[in-house]
Amino acid sequence: MDRKICADLLSQVRERRPLVHHITNTVTINDCANITICAGAAPVMAGAIEESGEMVAAAGALVLNIGTLNPAQVESMLLAGKRANELGVPVVLDPVGAGATRLRTDAVLRILKEVKVAVLKGNAGEIGVLAGMGGKVRGVDSCGLAGDPVETAKACARSTGTVVAMTGETDVVTDGDRVVLVRNGNAMMDRLSGTGCMASSVVGSFVAVADDPLAGAAAALAAFGRAGEKAAAGARGPYSFRTALFDELYGLTPGDLAEGARLEAV
Repeated sequence: MDRKICADLLSQVRERRPLVHHITNTVTINDCANITICAGAAPVMAGAIEESGEMVAAAGALVLNIGTLNPAQVESMLLAGKRANELGVPVVLDPVGAGATRLRTDAVLRILKEVKVAVLKGNAGEIGVLAGMGGKVRGVDSCGLAGDPVETAKACARSTGTVVAMTGETDVVTDGDRVVLVRNGNAMMDRLSGTGCMASSVVGSFVAVADDPLAGAAAALAAFGRAGEKAAAGARGPYSFRTALFDELYGLTPGDLAEGARLEAV
């Protein structure tokens, strides 16, 4: 995978402006909607079970985020996810806090069993838990892995049958065989609540136009990370960084991404 693919996918997002249906958490829902707009797509936040299956019919991608999970939300996610599968709409699952409680872990495993997920986007602790390789999670934060990040992500991808996008200082994107490392980003992204959720929204925007979920996820993380790098350059703290992050992603051009994406196939 090269930088030109990232640039081409960003152009397609901007040209096609796909609708990204979110069933997501109440903490970061507004940030997720706005970062989707800044990426070039269009958000809709429709979590009620009475409309989630109907809404996904109009979407280019479905993003499921369990950050503020409850049992009714799980049922809505399953309904929308199964309908998305019927329609060929790619599903992105953010397993926020998987491993922290039984409710979260069981919900993620049930969704992975009943819905074909195109991209599983999580932090190292969450992916380690789901891979059965010793990840540690406190609340919704990763406390690290016991093993090698690349091997853990590959094991998770193989066991779940999805593309895994494991975020961290270096993002690891893999389908179990192919591996792309994404080295874009800045430490300020860890100082702000919701950047992981926003990353999932950007991934949803890209996989809506990508033929290959692995390429879509890697390009999305490169774009989001590149925006973070540019935002950090003038930030005075987390909140000025937050504003700049939206502006930099909004202003990111395919040429910027072709020049600044730092990808490595391993």
